[in-house]
Amino acid sequence: MIRIYGTLGPACDRAETLEEMLKLGMTGLRLNLSHGSLEQAAGELARLRRAEENAGRRAELLIDMQGPELRIGGLKTPLLLRAGETVELDALPFPEPVRAALAPGQELLLDDGKLLLTILRGGKAHVNRGGLLQSRKSVALPGREIRLPALTEEDLRNIAAAKACGVSALMQPFVRSRRDLEEVRAALDAAGCSHMRLLAKIENREGLAHLPELIGACDEIVIARGDLGNAMPLWELPAAQKHIAARCRAAGRDFMVVTQMLASMEQNPVPTRAEVSDIFNAVLDGASSVMVTGETAAGKYPVEALRYLTETVRMAEQYRKEEGNEA
Repeated sequence: MIRIYGTLGPACDRAETLEEMLKLGMTGLRLNLSHGSLEQAAGELARLRRAEENAGRRAELLIDMQGPELRIGGLKTPLLLRAGETVELDALPFPEPVRAALAPGQELLLDDGKLLLTILRGGKAHVNRGGLLQSRKSVALPGREIRLPALTEEDLRNIAAAKACGVSALMQPFVRSRRDLEEVRAALDAAGCSHMRLLAKIENREGLAHLPELIGACDEIVIARGDLGNAMPLWELPAAQKHIAARCRAAGRDFMVVTQMLASMEQNPVPTRAEVSDIFNAVLDGASSVMVTGETAAGKYPVEALRYLTETVRMAEQYRKEEGNEA
């Protein structure tokens, strides 16, 4: 069966909840290290191990690195940005590389594109698409390239601790070239983690352009539709997803589909028809893995989301077997 991943977070951070998710068919769990370190996650990992023992099943522990991803800093309280208003840029804790790249007319996407701002003169920005901005959310500048190292110092510390924490796979975000993956492989080797699977997240046009060389340098390609959808008009995203899937199938490389698979279930107990169709079609396209993120990490219905994900995958696999539909 296809590998099914949830994401660890406050919504599912109870041994009983994780046990339910494992029994439903969850085969792996992602830990997003953009919001903390492996050391800080010791309590969560202990609860995961207890859940595994009670469920009689093991889950692959997959760490998602910080990498060359841009995020805002900490906010004392969430900041409400209202559409049509003007906001002072000093009120937004941007990292220095972002602040240095801001110029009048530049668009700014926050929190996987949920919020959209346009930079004005005089240290201000116009809010085109508003919402509630929270700490450590992603930042993207369409059309601008900001060069950052593949691994941060915090990434290197987490890799050093990974083996002792039972980590079995690593997701590298914003992969731009084979060189990024070689840098990660070298860090894994140096930490005694050569056995770990390496997953390359395709999240920008540069990664998309270098896809053939990335396929041969990792164990699995991740079609990370959140930031990839920030890098292009959204109506181009389905074609990009189909292109990546086709290239992976041709090369015999595993690939994962992730982001907003059941996004409505962060607030609702039942998904949309479009969401279950999305999961079903990802399986028919040949995905080796599917993953939910905020649905289990921060949503109101983590167990129900995992159930819908698992049951839809099972139905798609059954359909493919019975109908002889190969991707």
